[in-house]
Amino acid sequence: MRSDISREPLAQTDPASTISAARRAWLRAVLAVSLGVGGLGRTSATRAATLAVGQPAPPLVLHTLDGRSINSADLLGKVVILTFWATWCEPCRDELPLLSAYAARNADRGLQVLGFSLDGADDLSTVREVAADLSFPVGMLGCAWAGDYGRMWRIPVSFTIGRTGLLADNGWDDKYPVWTTERLQRVVTPLLRQ
Repeated sequence: MRSDISREPLAQTDPASTISAARRAWLRAVLAVSLGVGGLGRTSATRAATLAVGQPAPPLVLHTLDGRSINSADLLGKVVILTFWATWCEPCRDELPLLSAYAARNADRGLQVLGFSLDGADDLSTVREVAADLSFPVGMLGCAWAGDYGRMWRIPVSFTIGRTGLLADNGWDDKYPVWTTERLQRVVTPLLRQ
């Protein structure tokens, strides 16, 4: 006979109170998780909401397909376009050749475009095919969050940074953010003259 087994009768537990306690524990866990996720979302959304033309542009690092890391903060003295796109996005695919040609024509005037693909890892070969035809470096973002630029919920979207590191164009403010010749002439060309 084992001595570690209690000889006292098992206490009867009210099934309703057990369910109620389990439900309270579950609700506390759900609340904690939702507050944590909500807090993260608000922080990122708040940061993206604080992007303002004329204020310092948040730094962002592009990890290129060929293994380089390019930090936008290291590009002071250049006009920088951070462009976010995906191979499955038709407006993105339409604007990329235009943006690439513009970037090639204006590279000697100090224009640098950094292309962030939102494609998943399974689409790497397609991203490489598209990037092969572009005049600017491309990398895969890895997720929809782009630091202080927030969640990339609408693409294409771009952010333009002037030579002094100040945000010159906030893509979230543009109703139609797709690059066109007219929009490039209006937004970027004046910055290249400075």
